[in-house]
Amino acid sequence: MLVLPQADGSAKPYRLSGTPTGRPQQIPQFSRIAYAAAHVVSDPRRDAAPWNSTAIDWDATMAFRHHLWELGFKVAEAMDTSQRGMGLDWTGAQELIRRSLAESRTVAGADLACGAGTDHLDPADAKSLDDVIKAYETQAEFVENHGGRFILMASRALARIAKSPDDYAKVYGHILSQAREKVVLHWLGDMFDPQLHGYWGAQNFEQALDTVISIIEANRDKVEGIKISLLEERYEIALRDRLPEGVLCFTGDDFNYAPLIEGDGNKHSHALLGIFDAVAPQASNALAALAKGDKERFRAIIAPTVPLSRKIFEAPTQYYKAGVVFLAWLNGHQSHFTMPGGMQSARGMVHYADIFRLADKANVLDKPDLAITRMKRLMAVYGIE
Repeated sequence: MLVLPQADGSAKPYRLSGTPTGRPQQIPQFSRIAYAAAHVVSDPRRDAAPWNSTAIDWDATMAFRHHLWELGFKVAEAMDTSQRGMGLDWTGAQELIRRSLAESRTVAGADLACGAGTDHLDPADAKSLDDVIKAYETQAEFVENHGGRFILMASRALARIAKSPDDYAKVYGHILSQAREKVVLHWLGDMFDPQLHGYWGAQNFEQALDTVISIIEANRDKVEGIKISLLEERYEIALRDRLPEGVLCFTGDDFNYAPLIEGDGNKHSHALLGIFDAVAPQASNALAALAKGDKERFRAIIAPTVPLSRKIFEAPTQYYKAGVVFLAWLNGHQSHFTMPGGMQSARGMVHYADIFRLADKANVLDKPDLAITRMKRLMAVYGIE
């Protein structure tokens, strides 16, 4: 029993009712490609100026990747869930990529792809498309030179400097033509990053979709698929329906992933999701059930995680990382609740209390006694006892 704050300013007792989800005896097999975008673990003992520097607990960060691999997931490394551009700079991302690629080679069957973007280039310093291309080349070459595959992330600098869809086609075409292996593109909506407003040189979805499809068709031998993160199920379905044969759709819709992954009997989405970091055991069990054709069990397991995900990713959506790391702390994957850039302060105690209750209902609290103890301590710091 503990006391949690309510939206109306009151505080009420709460008793856990969920059941921890069991872990598989062996690595499960999925019928969908499933990437979990993984977070990084801060080191509060060294992070003396968290707004101005990044200190990472590498042991805990790598241990979390093992947690995901053991549950059957591929890892989407150094993506926005790792706080790229919001606490993790390119220097830190390089170290993360190096370590994760090396770590993956110690685990049979472990797989990952790493985000390559332009975040070391201040958008204000980009004077031409060539500046953006060079920035992309720097990061893509780094990933490939360390034996990795890259996910082509959206670029704030490109969003600022591009004048037309043709500019996007030029930049993406150049980078894709040089890629050693097939690449996953990332269509990230401005709810995740306001600086990406008007991406693809368009102010509406239909125009943006035309541009995306034309880029993919022009480079289809280099495109494995595209992750779409617009939090609109109909947009993802529209994209999925227009993709060329053999090009995969990866859902990044943390609001509607359950039906998109299940599909409509004709087409389905694969997954590249930040929420899988937070609900990995549940998502693993659900995906394993779907692979066996047991759609009812898939729905029964995955459905309760959706309200939790919608709370974590509520507006301002770019602060969702705080909820993801909060749950990692409650479940014992790290010994503290601090984040690079001090991002744990991006959400309030009522938000965290709502996450706690929804996580309980979704059977996401793997260690109930530990979760209660840590939640009580957090609430006490803010005078809620």
